[in-house]
Amino acid sequence: MKLRVVELLLVTTLPALFLATYAANHAHKYPSLKLTIATLLGGTLAAGASNAYNMIIEVDSDRLMKRTDKRPLVNGDVTAQAAFGFALLLTISSLVIFFIFTTLWATALTLIAICFYVFIYTIGLKRRTSQNIVWGGIAGCMPVLIGWAAVTNSLSLTAWLFFLLIFFWTPPHFWALAIKYKDDYAAAGIPMLPVVATMQSVQRQMWLHTVGMIACSLALLSSAHMPLWSWIVTVALGLGFVFQLIKINGKESGVAAAKLFQWSITYLSVYSLMLVIGVILAKA
Repeated sequence: MKLRVVELLLVTTLPALFLATYAANHAHKYPSLKLTIATLLGGTLAAGASNAYNMIIEVDSDRLMKRTDKRPLVNGDVTAQAAFGFALLLTISSLVIFFIFTTLWATALTLIAICFYVFIYTIGLKRRTSQNIVWGGIAGCMPVLIGWAAVTNSLSLTAWLFFLLIFFWTPPHFWALAIKYKDDYAAAGIPMLPVVATMQSVQRQMWLHTVGMIACSLALLSSAHMPLWSWIVTVALGLGFVFQLIKINGKESGVAAAKLFQWSITYLSVYSLMLVIGVILAKA
């Protein structure tokens, strides 16, 4: 299920629940505990299913990369048939949870997210273009829409700004990892941008996405009517991200990229926590 990856999806789902409740002016100050648990559990199962399908499809390339050559399908601990049955069970369980405890719109978006990750990203894009993570990363943006729809059964400008924030955040986050594991991806024949482009080109595209990420982060604060202190925190996070990105240059790019990867996780985690705190304080 790649639960360490799933954690980041849950980190962004929670503030979406709080923001949607706040924006909708619900009688409740915060999303109900039942709705929150159902959305986070359903999201965990959906993301886990997507990751399981991914490992079934990519078992041959996983054998070629040191980072993935200990996965259960690669070393024979789990058969492809058993893995598929497990993934299917997770898929059905996730959709049932969303359908019963949230909204039809959230359920539909969850199914779209799973299908997009499996068919568009894993099968369609990953081995065919160096922009694979840019467009394939849309699947990772879906939890914020799902969380929003779970509360309101609709989507708003704020929800889409959150979506765009993660859309722009994903490439520099993943390309930083790809720089570190460049040889692995090359050995597996996967055309991640750092494998097929110069470092200057990679840096340029990382800069473009970073600017978009920071702009959307600030636009989201404006749309959600967040307080001044949240703007200060966001600017500080953005400057930290830029500082790490500047250091990706020369012979130590791998070390700097690893630090940027960690900072990107910090950026999204702290920003998401800040949104939740902002809503709590606004409702107090």
